Amino acid sequence: MKHRFFRIIALVLGILLLLLLVGPFLVPVPPLEGTKPIEELADPDSRFVEINGLRVHYKMSGQGEPVFVLLHGFGASLYSWNAVMGPLGDLGTVIAYDRPAFGLTERPLTWEGESPYSPQAQVDLLLGLLDHFGVERAILVGNSAGGTVAMNFTLQHPERVKALILVDPAVYGGGGAPSWTRWLLRTPQMRHLGPLIARQIQTRGPELIRLAWYDPTRIPEETLALYKKPLQAENWDRALWELTIASQEFDLAERLNEFTMPVLVITGEADKIVPTEQSVRLAGELPDAQLVVIPQAGHLPHEEQPAAFLEAVKSFAQSLP
Repeated sequence: MKHRFFRIIALVLGILLLLLLVGPFLVPVPPLEGTKPIEELADPDSRFVEINGLRVHYKMSGQGEPVFVLLHGFGASLYSWNAVMGPLGDLGTVIAYDRPAFGLTERPLTWEGESPYSPQAQVDLLLGLLDHFGVERAILVGNSAGGTVAMNFTLQHPERVKALILVDPAVYGGGGAPSWTRWLLRTPQMRHLGPLIARQIQTRGPELIRLAWYDPTRIPEETLALYKKPLQAENWDRALWELTIASQEFDLAERLNEFTMPVLVITGEADKIVPTEQSVRLAGELPDAQLVVIPQAGHLPHEEQPAAFLEAVKSFAQSLP
């Protein structure tokens, strides 16, 4: 009787294990509908350049020094900077580009060596862009996760950074999935299901944009359309999952004393994504930082209050040696 009981338990556990191993592959992942080649989604002023084997989408405005490089946040693209790119061009050269897995930058699904979506690959991509354009030192402007990229780059290549402008940067939290879950994300089962999970941004994206604004009733329909546009690119779902797999947590908060160059921290007064108090704290803990809190703005002050954002950046840029 006892042995029979344990045989039943073993059978049940075997069935459960089989379901866990095989079950995910039984979930259908239909192909994306309505996708287009990137060339069909490009704007008249879109430009492309190959950096480290990756075809990168970028736009430029202005000329001369200083050189501003704009890094958008998670789920966004260079369109996030539309309202400020032209006016910033009055101050110098402006380069905005789509980070890997976003916008109209190429989304490879196979590669040799390190993932092009990894934090290190994103640092190397930014270095390649600066080298391509012959920029010795740049002012890096990073929003949210783009601020994380800018800071990681600065720690590795401080000689290439004239100053940092961190717009509601994700420093004290975030950094992707917890390390203990990443082995699970890399399993064949989760790689199969991952694109379905990534596709949730189609329905949740507008909700997150509204959360990012101080007054979501003022979001232009054009803005929502620009955020949705990259979701027409081929393989955007699989690339977003690869970015999730490649993400990692950072120790930026423990290395703030290494940022000795001038830093401007800009935050909206009511950021619900990276709480405003975190940006205030960051400005206080950096060695040489100024803080600007923009009224009636949330996580995207450069979109919601571009005039106030530009005023802050212009004042900061003109104060640099």
